[in-house]
Amino acid sequence: MTKVTLNLERTSGLYHLTATNESGNQVMTDGSEGIGGEGKGMRPMEMLLASLAGCSTIDVVLILKRQRQDLQDIKIKVEAEKEKVESHSVFKTIHLHFDLYGEVKEKKAEQAISLSMEKYCSVAMALNKTSTITSSFSIHPAHV
Repeated sequence: MTKVTLNLERTSGLYHLTATNESGNQVMTDGSEGIGGEGKGMRPMEMLLASLAGCSTIDVVLILKRQRQDLQDIKIKVEAEKEKVESHSVFKTIHLHFDLYGEVKEKKAEQAISLSMEKYCSVAMALNKTSTITSSFSIHPAHV
C-alpha cells in the first residue's frame, strides 16, 4: 500500500484553496461564483476530469512508447454531463477525445486508449462506479 499525503489551505475568499503535494507542486481550486467563489481555480469536479485526462494521458504515452510509436504530441478534450443525485452531483457520462500527433498506427492508438480506460487508469476505475466513460481519437501529422 502506498501512502499519499497533501495539504490544503485557504488562499483567499471563502473557497479559493491551494493543494500542495509532498513534492511542493500546487493546484488551486475554487467554488463557483454562484456560492461565493472567486473564479481563481478549478472547481473540484473539474479537477476530477483533469485527473482522469492526466492519468489516461500518462498511460497512453507510456503504452505507445512501448509499442515504438512515434508520438510527438497529445491533446485531450473532455466533455461530461453532471447529474444531481440526492444532495450531490455525479458525472453520468464522460467522453475523452485524444488528438494524437505523429506517426501512430490506428490499431496501436486504439489499443493504448482501451488499455488505459479499461485496465490501467486508476481515476477511470474510480469514476466507472458512477459514470459511463467513452473515448475517441484522431491521428494527425506531427506539428511542423
